[in-house]
Amino acid sequence: MFPPPPRFVPSSRFTTPPTRGTYLVFRQRALLVDAGFRLPHDRTLEELALAPVRVQYLGELDDAPCFAAELAQASPAPEGMQFVDLRGLFGRMPEPLLGLASRAVQINDWDRTSQFCGACGAPTLPHATSRSRVCSACGLEQYPRVAPAMIVAVERGDEVLLARGAHFPPGVYSTLAGFVDPGESVEEAVHREVHEEVGVRLDNLRYFASQAWPFPHSLMLGFFADYAGGEITPDASEIEHAAFFHVDALPKLFPGRVSVGNQLLADFCKRRGRRFPSG
Repeated sequence: MFPPPPRFVPSSRFTTPPTRGTYLVFRQRALLVDAGFRLPHDRTLEELALAPVRVQYLGELDDAPCFAAELAQASPAPEGMQFVDLRGLFGRMPEPLLGLASRAVQINDWDRTSQFCGACGAPTLPHATSRSRVCSACGLEQYPRVAPAMIVAVERGDEVLLARGAHFPPGVYSTLAGFVDPGESVEEAVHREVHEEVGVRLDNLRYFASQAWPFPHSLMLGFFADYAGGEITPDASEIEHAAFFHVDALPKLFPGRVSVGNQLLADFCKRRGRRFPSG
């Protein structure tokens, strides 16, 4: 029998100093884990001999305090531990904990980049009861930023439209994605991004699921759509290659099902009675 997944209750109202608990300790976007890719648990930062730049209370993980901490870039890992980039933990850490790490790194990033007011330049201070920082001079309140983005699996019968981004690992394909522009709905963004990136038209757009995605601070909204016409014409500035792939001949994909993009493809395969090839 598998152990139950960890139970996390988020909060931003804990105001006493950090104590013993579970720590998600980052050096920029690399997470501190042990050789088994586990988090420091039931420890204090002093016991780990760590001097954080900042510490943020996240909530309760299995009824114990849980914190995000950030170290200076030159900080060494404690003996027997290592810093691993979040992408390197896909498939090595339970997905609920990866989701918590996504929350933690985004809160750290926001706090680091919000130390001064964007309106007047004065220092900001943590709000007493909410996840925000308040300008010490003009009172402007800054909240963690979230950038909405779309990702879509475009179907044509038993085929799905996949593309290779210029920054992808060699040979890897994925579904199309892009950020939502100011003034447009997510649905409008799906149609615009797909047409801009590969030149095709869509029909029967339908929502699938959403996912917090910490690269850098996105909320991914996943959709299915049907191909409605147009010749595939990749935007060379973003897309190296794009094509429809049959469910029985999918190309190399990113590993696992952590991303909502792969969850879309897993659902596409399942509805056609096939096994998702990427785990």
